[in-house]
Amino acid sequence: MGTREVADRLGVSRQYVLRLLRDDPTFPRPIAELSAGLIWNTDDIESYANRRERRRPDT
Repeated sequence: MGTREVADRLGVSRQYVLRLLRDDPTFPRPIAELSAGLIWNTDDIESYANRRERRRPDT
């Protein structure tokens, strides 16, 4: 997944994905950096998204 796909999956902006990468030690590390940008393993992002969704309080 590229930055845009990660942002779409998490429901955040691309800039926020980069902030997560910088500030959240539990956020998955990219598996590659291509000329097109950073690339993440889809399973890693799905696991992160599922943990994040479980942490949200019910509203």
